[in-house]
Amino acid sequence: MNAADVHALNKAALAPLRAALYDYQADALQAALRQLFRPDAVVQLATPLEDLAGPEGLYQQAYAPLQQALPDLERRDTIVMAGPSPQGHHWVGCCGYYTGTFVRPWLDIPPTGHQVAMRFHEFYRMVDGQVVEMQALWDIPELMLQAGAWPMAPSLGREWQVPGPATQDGLALGPRDGPRSDSSQQLVLDMLAGLSRYASGGVAAMQLERYWHPKMNWYGPAGIGTARGLAAFRHWHQIPFLNGMPNRRGTGGKGEFLADGDYVAVTGWPNMYATISGDGWLGIAPAGQQITMRSLDFWRCERGLIRENWVLVDLLHVYRQVGVDVLARLREFNKARAPLTLQDWA
Repeated sequence: MNAADVHALNKAALAPLRAALYDYQADALQAALRQLFRPDAVVQLATPLEDLAGPEGLYQQAYAPLQQALPDLERRDTIVMAGPSPQGHHWVGCCGYYTGTFVRPWLDIPPTGHQVAMRFHEFYRMVDGQVVEMQALWDIPELMLQAGAWPMAPSLGREWQVPGPATQDGLALGPRDGPRSDSSQQLVLDMLAGLSRYASGGVAAMQLERYWHPKMNWYGPAGIGTARGLAAFRHWHQIPFLNGMPNRRGTGGKGEFLADGDYVAVTGWPNMYATISGDGWLGIAPAGQQITMRSLDFWRCERGLIRENWVLVDLLHVYRQVGVDVLARLREFNKARAPLTLQDWA
């Protein structure tokens, strides 16, 4: 069996789980989790869900409560890709969103009675067709925004329903094209190496125009938002980010890159260290707080340039590290709301 077949099989192995979540069939979902995950698999989700006890914990503490809040819960994948990391691991990366009618509170976020959407980036490390590790960020702040209950600083970028790939080819379910994948991954690695030159040479040293398409879109998490074009990317994300954390750095090889055709992804738990030493990022005071960051990213390359970049950051984890409990603040923020019952949605 060649390497491309392994990655196609790994993507196919996730199909029963994705199908069970698309129609949300509880029995099928539990069966798929038992078949796909090893019982001792490491499962790591965003704050406040954090580390869960294998596939059973994933169902009982994450999926089941979410479906109680969104009874018509549905998963929609926009990217499914797979490949090897330089560390020798095999990963499958999925990007998309969970959607449904928000009729009961979830994590104390008040329901809206309307359809909502919550982005996800989920990475599965596979061994012999089974998941041994899952790293996943669910954009929980996105639900806060849709509920009109966001209690922190407003986003600088555009908050909206982030789209899937412009080319509509993100479900890369066939065999992996090795040379094309390698070329895409090298483009992203070269771009990231350019970003690291900012500390010594400023904006010009990063040479952003060499790597990014003029019509690029950077789809940041709720709380940061979307930026279109390099000028917007710099103003709505990069400048505040670098002003707040000029010493940000990687985690010494914990981040693992994979590529599948035109798509590249990186996972790591965490994959960045930083000190919040300056003003300007998320309204957080520059008190010298040292933090780690969980950021799971996807890129789409087009004719030798990066055209789209989907980014999720565990912002609730960032706030927690600097002593701010966003969910507690959300509860205070929403005390004056009149409680609603299921009869309101009948």
